Amino acid sequence: MKIDKLFSGLKISSLGLSAQRKRMNAIANNIANAETTRTENGTPYRRKVVSVQQASSETFVEMFNKETAVRIESTSASHFSPAGAPFTESDELPGSVEAAEQEDMSDFKLVHDPTHPDADENGYVKMPNVNMVTEMVDMMSASRAYEANITAINAQKQMAKDSLEI
Repeated sequence: MKIDKLFSGLKISSLGLSAQRKRMNAIANNIANAETTRTENGTPYRRKVVSVQQASSETFVEMFNKETAVRIESTSASHFSPAGAPFTESDELPGSVEAAEQEDMSDFKLVHDPTHPDADENGYVKMPNVNMVTEMVDMMSASRAYEANITAINAQKQMAKDSLEI
């Protein structure tokens, strides 16, 4: 077994930690700006969302056909690692994970408050498209996913330690 294979689980979990940290930062920003009616560009704050996806756009079949002389026509669950990444002939984990922050383009909330400095001529204020309940649920989800990745790292560390004691 190659040494780098011994630590591939650590790489996968650390990518997961990084993605969840980015998600938590976006959620914290959303909560902090839930009442911001005017940003530097003059509009209310727009909710940020983080989407996590595999950086490689190759399909399993394309990757497999590129790295081997064998051609396949279909795949099954056994062709993938437990983390969901496709195995290659060299058994290396391809690509990485991308966590991209994007603006939620849903409509702003209109609140009637004629005394607000940002109210329009009809007394309505455009409020950010941030829903606190959604943000709290997303925060708990990101926190649990972060904890799961830490647990996976600790298990991988213990396995590496145990294998060195053999």
